[in-house]
Amino acid sequence: ASRHEIKRLPHLGDSDLEETARETFPFQETEDQLRAEVDILADLSSPKPMDRMLAGDVGFGKTELAIRAALRVIASGKQVALLSPTTILTHQHQHTFEERLKNLPVKIRALSRITPKKEEQQILKEISEGQIDCLIGTHRLLSKDIHFKNLGLLVIDEEQRFGVKQKERFKQLREDIDVLSLSAPPIPRTMKFILAKLRNISLLSTPPPKRIPISTFVVPYSAQLIREAISRELGRGGQIYFLHNRIETIGRTKEKLLKML
Repeated sequence: ASRHEIKRLPHLGDSDLEETARETFPFQETEDQLRAEVDILADLSSPKPMDRMLAGDVGFGKTELAIRAALRVIASGKQVALLSPTTILTHQHQHTFEERLKNLPVKIRALSRITPKKEEQQILKEISEGQIDCLIGTHRLLSKDIHFKNLGLLVIDEEQRFGVKQKERFKQLREDIDVLSLSAPPIPRTMKFILAKLRNISLLSTPPPKRIPISTFVVPYSAQLIREAISRELGRGGQIYFLHNRIETIGRTKEKLLKML
């Protein structure tokens, strides 16, 4: 209710910077992406803080829209935080953001449990002084030693992987913060807020051009099937990740795979 009453200065951004970012996007936007971009930028341009869910399958372009939202806020003189559930995803996001915004005056840093202590101290100093525009990190961003000078936007990736208290922490810091949540399957609590019109939603339901739909097969364990699937993927120059559920036996699983192949 207090957030509903809050007003903040609209994020008007810089049209030249935004146009440069659009022109360097290496793919063709889908209609859903364009529609969602209009919704997000309209939210940011209004005096009311945004609370929007962006839902869509993996590879449907959620990250690109998060980058465009971040650029709008950064060009308006505010900082952006991107909360990511894992260390690997954090560094993947850092790479994507840096690659997309490399020709623009935007300073991006990543913070996770593998960040060296000396580098971490430097990041903490720079974020509090406003030298860093966008900080991408794991749960580490929720620590009490992180002080943003002028935080304007929080992007939560894979919203379903965070608890209520974790997501509310940023809102407690500043009631006028804009929030953009990214998720493939919105969780029941989020759906309840959306249906009650307490949160807005943008759906990305159209796959990008040439995107092959994801196929999921639930089958009994079969060494032959695993061998065939991996060989086929390697044969077309693709990559595979093999998910195993126990760290203690992951070495044995690797040996088994090597023998299989």
